[in-house]
Order: sequence, then C-alpha cells, then structure tokens
Amino acid sequence: MTTTSINTNTFKDKLNFPLIKKNISVLQINLGKRCNLACTHCHVEASPKRTEELSPQICEQLIALIYKFPEIQTVDLTGGAPEMNYGFKPLVEAAKSTGKQVIVRSNLTIYFADGFGDLPEYCAKHQVRVVASMPCYLADNVDKMRGTGVFDSSIKALQWLNQLGYSKNPNLILDLVYNPPLPANEKFSLAPEQTNLEQDYKMFLQEHFDIVFNNLFTITNLPVGRTKMHLERKKLHTSYLQFLESHFNHSTVEHLMCRDELSIDYLGNVYDCDFNQMMNLPAKTANGESLTVAKLLEFGSLNLINEIQTANYCYGCTAGCGSSCGGALL
Repeated sequence: MTTTSINTNTFKDKLNFPLIKKNISVLQINLGKRCNLACTHCHVEASPKRTEELSPQICEQLIALIYKFPEIQTVDLTGGAPEMNYGFKPLVEAAKSTGKQVIVRSNLTIYFADGFGDLPEYCAKHQVRVVASMPCYLADNVDKMRGTGVFDSSIKALQWLNQLGYSKNPNLILDLVYNPPLPANEKFSLAPEQTNLEQDYKMFLQEHFDIVFNNLFTITNLPVGRTKMHLERKKLHTSYLQFLESHFNHSTVEHLMCRDELSIDYLGNVYDCDFNQMMNLPAKTANGESLTVAKLLEFGSLNLINEIQTANYCYGCTAGCGSSCGGALL
C-alpha cells in the first residue's frame, strides 16, 4: 500500500445516511487526564503531569443525573486513571445505590501507587466491573506500549483481584483489553479474531501466572491522541486512515457504541463518544446546540441528540469486526 492512491471518501459519505442516536442507556464519564502512566497509544494523552480533572460542581451534577434517569443502565468511568481523579468513589456509590452496573477502566498499576492500595478491596466491595488494559500477554510488548515494569505490576494486580474473587464470583467481573502495537510501517493489520485471542490469553495467563478473567476485548487503535501523533511522525496517518476505510464493514454500524451512550468530559460537556471528546467534536441537538450535564438536567431528558457527529477516524470502529469499548462488534 502506498500513499499515492488516497481515497477521499469521508465517513459520512461512506455511510450515505445519517447516523441516528438510539435511546441512551450508557453514561461514560472521563473523570480527567491525571494518570500514573503515559502510554504510547493513549488517545486521552494522559500522564502524571496532567492536572485536569472533574470538579466538585460537575461531580454533583453527574450524581444528580445518575439519580434522575433510571434508563441509565451502565456508568462507565474512564480517564486518565479514573481512580486518581476527583469524584471516582462518589460516582461509584451513586451508581451502585441506584442499581446500575459500574465499569472502571483501570490500568491496574494504580493499585501500587501511594494512596491507592485500597482500590481492589473497594471495587470488590461495590461489585465494580474492572476492565483492565493488557495489550498483550507477553511482557516485552506490554512494557513497550505502557512503560517498563508495567507488565509485572499488572500481573500482580490481576492475581490480587483473583484472590478477592474476581472472575470467580459471578458478581465480580474482570475483563482485559487488547490493543494492537502501533504500526511502524504500512504493513497495517486489524486486531486478531477476538474469541481465539481470548483463548490464547486465558491459556497463557493461567498456565504461567494462575490468572483467570472473564472476557477479552479487542480494540482498534483509532488515529486520535498519541496514536495520531505517532502516525503523523511516521508519515502514516493518511495511509492508515485509507487502510481502515478499505476494511469498512457496514454490518458494524448497527452496533456502534456511540448509538446508545453519552460521553461526558471533566468539564461536564457532552459528546457522542470518547474519541469525539478527545477530538473536541461535541454532540449536537437538532438545533445545532452543544450540550452539557446541566442542560440535560434542565431539559429533563437524555435523548436530545438525533444525529451522531462523525469524522474519518470513525472508520476505526467500523473496520473488520468493528471496535468499541466493549471489544469487537461482530
């Protein structure tokens, strides 16, 4: 593949129809950009140097939102390291008190940072579903993407969670997330088939570390944040988008995560998904108005968005078997 034959179809043109929102059932909240790691593929560009995080005022509005709308089935907490940012525990407890599923997207190593050693027990007590980044089951590959020593810390954290009953108790779900390595040349590839890769992970981790987990989610690297910067440095951004477009699968569109979720940033702004949030592409009402948590509370509805905002990086979610925060779509 060369960059001389650029296909210029926009994602919107490829769809040939508006991408319409369904009724909202998932609230994904990015609590901020503070993190104890600075992973090479992070679309949030989180790091220990970042200070942006949820404010008490926005946290109170989000708690009000959780209580007000019973149709929210899942509260999905992300970051940064969500556990490091203001509001993590209050949001967990508000969501659990209203019978909602709570997901925390954890880097696992946070358990060993000063002041966060109570997290595994806390998550087990509140039956928080842990979705943990584990881009490979081999140490070298993980450490290249996420930092030296991250693999060993992640293994210890997974063993800790297992000791507390995670993936053994049906109320304590532990999932892992696979990301492909960032491409170094134009030999691009999509994530491997999810079911087969999950079996490989399970066999290896159980045999070598006596670790068990529930599900593996394969997620495509979208050209957003540090992944986009990496591709631009390598002069691969355009050809990678072309590769994703060439693997567009119309069957994935019905299952896209943006269809039934709202993504909220630490300032209380509303987006259709976390990738749009990082690219500053806000959700819009039919009147072209941007939304905030305060406006959702004022209007008394979560379903104020008709058409989902799209961009060419959306090809990443629709390539092959599709990609979402819950893994492959097909």
